[in-house]
Formats: sequence, structure tokens, C-alpha cells
Amino acid sequence: MAERRYFDYNSYLRSIFGERVQKITVDAGLGCPNRDGTLSRGGCIYCNSLGSGSGLFKKGLSIPRQIEQGRKAMMIRYKARKFLVYFQSYTNTYTTCAHLKEMIDMAVKPQDVVGIAIGTRPDCVDEEKLDLIATYTATHLVWMEYGLQSVHNATLKRINRGHDFSAFETAVKLTRRRGINICAHVILGLPGETREMMLETARQIGRLGLNGVKIHLLYVVKGTVLEVMWKRGEYQCMDQKSYVETVCDFIELLPEHMGIQRITGDPHPEELVAPSWSLNRNKTFNMIQNTMEGRNSSQGIKVHSI
Repeated sequence: MAERRYFDYNSYLRSIFGERVQKITVDAGLGCPNRDGTLSRGGCIYCNSLGSGSGLFKKGLSIPRQIEQGRKAMMIRYKARKFLVYFQSYTNTYTTCAHLKEMIDMAVKPQDVVGIAIGTRPDCVDEEKLDLIATYTATHLVWMEYGLQSVHNATLKRINRGHDFSAFETAVKLTRRRGINICAHVILGLPGETREMMLETARQIGRLGLNGVKIHLLYVVKGTVLEVMWKRGEYQCMDQKSYVETVCDFIELLPEHMGIQRITGDPHPEELVAPSWSLNRNKTFNMIQNTMEGRNSSQGIKVHSI
């Protein structure tokens, strides 16, 4: 297999721990202020009732049980011996500090858990919560994963995100000050965005000196506002070739040190409405690799243009 042209997350973890570290996704059963009426009841236009998660907590699986099931599965599938617990579903700092501490303590209790990642919104952190999270950096790898999606306020309003870009910038400043790793989630193909707008997002997150990024494809899932828009012809998904080319352009604008944790979406087949090509992740990965090889390109090659 050809060497990857970008700094992927598995390589990053191996560089720290000397072996494969497998991520275990966990549903803590929390909510989201953009769904419960605090900000709005509709949520983001692409988010379904599961909040991009599994719904395991509501099915009766506690955090320790989810971790144990994940550990066993990853040991068998990948022969993994070290793990990182990722609080994924909904907004995982949308709770009290006391409850947040209980969540994290349960996550780090197994000796083979070497790190945690907390997915949340940039408008749902504060000094007290980040002070708490920072206490775990002495013993574990700690990541805050902030849903940004786009640096363009007009886009954030269009997708009913409920915060602006300045909220993300503020969260980054508070988090970096405490020595916590920061990953931004961005989405390519958002309604109304041109390729240049997407690349401006790359330039801006590169400027902020983040540690990592997850690049998602906007796909349409059942039970969302986006599905209604798609059926009305008000939204058209990116085709695979355009997505691949945009991802390659995006990666070229990211600093070399920034770990790329994801380069496409990961839809559930039973929930996906469109585009169908998004289910073939291996083909998309290969197209990205081949395109960058064809360009003789690599991550950070155009950082000087930021």
C-alpha cells in the first residue's frame, strides 16, 4: 500500500503509544441545547433523533457496559490492547460538572484505556468544565472535539447550528490554554457553500493551530430537515469526484502537524437517503489517495497560501 499523503490518526496514535490504539464510541445519554428548546427544537438540519450516535444508553447499556463490549469487539477484530473512549452522541458537556466527572471517571477506569475524546459544541464549554477535563491530561491523552462545520456565519445560520464562528474561536482559546488537544469537525457540501468557501474553512482552522480535524461529507439521512429539502429539490448532494477533489484541496491547506482523524462520512445504511456512493468508503479513500499521488501532493503543501 502506498504511503498516505496526510497525517492520519492511526499514525498519530502509534507515534505516541508505539502500537495500535482503538477508539471505542460511547453514548452517555445526554441531550443537545439545539434540540431541547434552549436554542431551538429542530436542531441542525442534518441531525436525526439519535444525534449522530448509537442510542445505546436509551437501550439500557451503561457507559461501563458499552466500553466493555467495545473492548472485547476491538480485541477480537484488531488485536488491540489499548483504547481511547470517545463520547460521541449529542453534546457531551451539556451537563453538570459533577456528572461530567462521573462520565469521565467511568471511561478511564479500565487500565487499558489510555485516552478520552469528548464530542461537544463550542458554546457548551466553560472555564469550570475545561478545568475539570484538564485534570485528566496528566494520566491520559485528552481530546476535545468541537463541532464547527463551517467558518461562515451565513452557513451556520442556514443549517440552524445555533452558534457563530466566534463561539468556536473562544472555545479554542479556552481549551488550548489548558493544554487539551483540539479537534474540529467540519462538513463539506453544506447548502449554499462553494468550493472556495469550504477551502476558507481549511485556511481558518489551520490559522487557529488546532491539533486535529475530522472532515465529513454531508449526506442525507431519514427524519431530518435536510431530507425534506432534498426531496423538494432544494438541496443537491456532492458527487463523489467533486468531494474527492475538494478533500484533496482541503488537505493541502492544513498544517502538516494536524492529525486528520476522518476524511469522509460514515452513514448507517438503513438511515441513508443520499448519496448512495457514500456507503463505499474504501473507494472514496482510494480515490483521495490516488488523486493526491497524481498531483504529487501532500498535506500542508499549500499552507503558505493561508
